[in-house]
Amino acid sequence: MQFAAAHAHPNIAFIKYWGNCEAEARIAANGSISMNLAGLYSRTSVEFDSALRVDELVLQDEPGKGDTLERVSAFLDIVRQLSNTNTHARVESENNFPMGAGIASSASAFAALAVAASHAAGLDLTEKQLSQLARQGSGSACRSIPSGFVEWQISECEADSAAVSIAPPEHWPLVDHIAIVNQEHKLVGSTAGHDLAHTSILQNSRVADAPRRLEICRRAILQRDFESLAEIIELDCNLMHAVMMTSNPRLLYWEPTTLAVMERVKAWRAEGFLAAYTIDAGPNVHVICEASHQALIKERLGGIFGVAQVITAHPGGGAELLSEMSPN
Repeated sequence: MQFAAAHAHPNIAFIKYWGNCEAEARIAANGSISMNLAGLYSRTSVEFDSALRVDELVLQDEPGKGDTLERVSAFLDIVRQLSNTNTHARVESENNFPMGAGIASSASAFAALAVAASHAAGLDLTEKQLSQLARQGSGSACRSIPSGFVEWQISECEADSAAVSIAPPEHWPLVDHIAIVNQEHKLVGSTAGHDLAHTSILQNSRVADAPRRLEICRRAILQRDFESLAEIIELDCNLMHAVMMTSNPRLLYWEPTTLAVMERVKAWRAEGFLAAYTIDAGPNVHVICEASHQALIKERLGGIFGVAQVITAHPGGGAELLSEMSPN
């Protein structure tokens, strides 16, 4: 057994993952497309230690416990099964961005954990296998394993569901300005929200139309067609939140400032600025723009009442191993 550390970026979904066809294995009901976010990261280390009687977790320099520790231990159980060991592990993880606020902190955290834990356990997994492993911790984590612009490919709820890169980070120098409306932990997390998706009368229609939206988004990225990208990512975002709002119980993540940002972005695009919004499961708004307009868009976002902070990210690489060594 070894010590290993890794880091991974969160991702912003252009075509959203919401709802599972297989909840336990976190296999999505529909495919999705995302962009990794350079500048934002989770950094995670794992050390398997025969002296430990239980798994230990340190998260943002604080002891991890409760549901969070149980989720990490369940993930480590998968790694232990793959490596044929019963040894417990010490996990330390930190993010340089707000957690639990709809900026895909679980995606980067479990992608980094998948890389670090598998290496620490002596496994030599392919990128596809790492994506499959990360997916079992957090569905969207499978998209933080490959680099750049990434598609999570779904085919009839098959167990080998994984994500692949469709374009490298340098393919299109988009900018993601994240308007932070509220950085507190959301009351209902994504895992619970996915379990509610099927209760919405809109979910089946959203899923059925997903292949069409995926094709439009994929083509827009490959052709660097911002107008098409803007229209499809805003539509897809609105569809996902419509499902949330019509589930039972209903989920409403938007706040007044969320709506204000959305309306401003639409108005800016009508003025000729290349900007579009998308929102994950939370109140914070990702404003995607081309590099030529990034400074002005960031300035305007910062001037909206209720926007506490604007975090900027660019297309990022895949999850990476940082260090690996035998324990002392």
